[in-house]
Amino acid sequence: MDSIIVRGNGPLSGQIPIAGAKNACLTLMPATLLSEEPLTLTNAPRLSDIKTMTELLSSLGAEVSDLQDGKVQAMSSHNIDNHIADYDIVRKMRASNLVLGPMLARLGHAVVSLPGGCAIGARPMDLHIHGLEALGAEIELKEGYLHAKAPGGLKGAEITLSFASVGATENILMAATLAKGTTVLHNAAREPEIVDLAKCLSAMGAQIEGAGTSRIEIQGVDRLHGATHQVVTDRIELGTYMLAPAICGGEVECLGGSIELVGAFCEKLDEAGIQVEETKTGLKVARKNGRVKAVNVTTEPFPGFPTDLQAQMMALMCTAEGTSVLEEKIFENRFMHAPELMRMGAEIEVHGGTATVTGVERLKGAPVMATDLRASVSLILAAMAAEGETVVNRVYHLDRGYERVEEKLGNLGAHIERVKET
Repeated sequence: MDSIIVRGNGPLSGQIPIAGAKNACLTLMPATLLSEEPLTLTNAPRLSDIKTMTELLSSLGAEVSDLQDGKVQAMSSHNIDNHIADYDIVRKMRASNLVLGPMLARLGHAVVSLPGGCAIGARPMDLHIHGLEALGAEIELKEGYLHAKAPGGLKGAEITLSFASVGATENILMAATLAKGTTVLHNAAREPEIVDLAKCLSAMGAQIEGAGTSRIEIQGVDRLHGATHQVVTDRIELGTYMLAPAICGGEVECLGGSIELVGAFCEKLDEAGIQVEETKTGLKVARKNGRVKAVNVTTEPFPGFPTDLQAQMMALMCTAEGTSVLEEKIFENRFMHAPELMRMGAEIEVHGGTATVTGVERLKGAPVMATDLRASVSLILAAMAAEGETVVNRVYHLDRGYERVEEKLGNLGAHIERVKET
């Protein structure tokens, strides 16, 4: 397994390009199943998760081509000859369940494996199933697979989610585009990735209003056509790299960033003593004066503080002045990075969904292990400000959500290198 070696070396400087959003692209790719005509995505991130989705779509009969070194995904689903999403592929990535809604809408049937366990906690499919059943689907669980069919086609309905689930919103939204009549989705997720999906579907001929609000209305159409769509900027990669100069010092411009993508996050940075300035090309970030101040954080659905930036924020708080409390309200097992940060000298106490961090003046390098995607990058951020050398093991998690992280951070002046498995 590859490892990443980081040596703490002081302030960073320069520009860092922010990739297209992983979570948006993984939702946009299954949208190709809704139409016989080609769908082309530009600004696609070059990540292992994208390769996994490519593998899944190809197994269903879709044609997927990487263009421009993977930054363009050209897809065609004119010949879908398989309706089974196999466990061996689905188990690798939870977003695989997003083929369920599109296949059910266009083909009238689908068999999709349950995605299995997730390191950061339970992420059940019940809201997806409830929403699709409201549209007229018949769904049965047999031997770990969801067997779904819509003998009379899908029909519009009023659906209220008990929780503003991003995945359920996406699956229902895609399915409803080809349902007969009008669908109104209440308590819908409001994330920018939902808005981006709606923009893509609208470019394909869907009729959607209200994306980005808690009420989305979809008027079903008979068919969708092809389109070309640019994937929205990855707000989680953006927030992650904004924290690099906050932790290490210096000044960095994150190209392609905008405050509207990370508003609640920027409010916490300002409170901690980090300056964020909008430029013509992105966001410029610098530590204001001296040591960062401790701030309290509670994760919430968008537009609140993102759960996917909690681990990185904890890394910042490890060397902040004072004590901070981080409350995780989205996933129950999302403090697995805390023991690894403690190996570097951090003072952290975890009680259930709350972590109390007392800042220390300097962390110290140590061998650590990545437990999930966001935890892995939090360890790298902490290591860049630590004294000595840190070896981050099991970085295959990292490659699921961050492209060429060593190259991007190295260009800012970080001492970071990947050691390939021999």
